[in-house]
Amino acid sequence: MHFDKQHPKDLGAAEVEQFLTHLAVHGKVAASTQNQAKSALLFLYKEVLGAELPWLDDIEHVKTPKRLPVVLTPQEVQAILKQLEGTHHLIVGLLYGTGMRILEALRLRVKDVDFARKEILIRDGKGFKDRITMLPKSVIAPLKTHLEKVKALHESDLASGYGEVYMPQALAKKYPYAASDWAWQYVFPTSKLSIDPRSVDAEGNGITRRHHVQEQAIQRAVRQAVLDAGVTKAATPHTFRHSFATHLLESGYDIRTVQELLGHSDVATTMIYTHVLNKGGHGVSSPLDVLN
Repeated sequence: MHFDKQHPKDLGAAEVEQFLTHLAVHGKVAASTQNQAKSALLFLYKEVLGAELPWLDDIEHVKTPKRLPVVLTPQEVQAILKQLEGTHHLIVGLLYGTGMRILEALRLRVKDVDFARKEILIRDGKGFKDRITMLPKSVIAPLKTHLEKVKALHESDLASGYGEVYMPQALAKKYPYAASDWAWQYVFPTSKLSIDPRSVDAEGNGITRRHHVQEQAIQRAVRQAVLDAGVTKAATPHTFRHSFATHLLESGYDIRTVQELLGHSDVATTMIYTHVLNKGGHGVSSPLDVLN
């Protein structure tokens, strides 16, 4: 391929297809890299050169390898949780006990936790969908204690002239005073106030707010807890979501229920957990075990 001396406007769909196929066959790039290159080229031709490329049908696409998710045993989950304390223990416990994604847990607002119904409402999850998951009974008491401390912190912020939380633009217009309401505060706020970069104007002025706990802090805490617990699996915060789904299926819950709790649009996505159930290879007993 020798397109380096030709201007893109002199090339067309055929050359673009050749280049993208070259990335897959000879460049051995990942599927995401090929897709990124394709998107960049489509943008170049449409927005910069003003040329519409026809649908690129003859590209040899990179095949994304199907990998099974890492799943912890209940004993491994317990061992890791024992290494965590305070807010970190509470957050990771919720990840495993509810199947939430890490950002779904960190972005929880006080009003989304329903102690009476033992439910958690997850708003704007992946795909901008709302869903309901359970509130584990074992978390209720420590979570109430945690929220008492958060409320005291919020009242202290209000007394100091702060106390506003970030509100999505549409909600900020609809409920102009809600940013200071207790119900809208984050369940897991940071320990320090800071200027919200989203509020900074042209003159450099911004609103001081209390953001939610950072995702990286939970990732670091889990990484250290996994090491301290002596667990050899490459577990991350998302691993607890995988473990939640797998352990529910192992307990006999039907896959549609698990699908709803996870917020998957297609049950096929949830089906992957049936391949990691603790039943050995496809649930078949090894002939070696028959001899014993």
